[in-house]
Amino acid sequence: MGLEEDKGMKISITFRNKDGEEWHKEYIDKRLNKLRKYVDNPVEARVVLSVEKFRNVAEVSLMANGLNVNAKEEAKDMHLAIDTAIEKIERQLKKHKEKIRGHKANSLRSGKIAELEESLEESEEIQEAKVVETRKVVLKPMSLDDAIMEIDSTRNRFVIYRDSYTENISVIYARDDGKYVLIETSS
Repeated sequence: MGLEEDKGMKISITFRNKDGEEWHKEYIDKRLNKLRKYVDNPVEARVVLSVEKFRNVAEVSLMANGLNVNAKEEAKDMHLAIDTAIEKIERQLKKHKEKIRGHKANSLRSGKIAELEESLEESEEIQEAKVVETRKVVLKPMSLDDAIMEIDSTRNRFVIYRDSYTENISVIYARDDGKYVLIETSS
């Protein structure tokens, strides 16, 4: 079990079914300190790293100003488990900060402050790309001509397929002028 205190952030790391290595502590410390922009001091973070069969598990709990945020992630690699858990925490903190900003904006609606906040929110929305839909695609082996025929016969603007000649994944899409753009991957 490791315990580090850094400028108001108290981080405790527990290892279950696994020996703790120094890189774990340094890596977690570096990743958690990036979250400080979302919360005020003091901050307490508890991290539990464990190995269950072939899965690496990272559990992260963050406490600050009466706010408790938790995330648990499993992955084949411990780095990936830590990163994904901390990204979940970051999303929750962003959501909380936006919620608080919304409440403040409603209570402090006065000329320039409101305009500044709105322009700030608009610039953040532009920078922040959000996934609104996820689709799973079954890659069909086909030739370029088959892919073009598929676009023409359906209302899809693009087709993702496995090139039957090269075995690489390709994307073809129809432009507004009726011509096509082919994107090829290389393995």
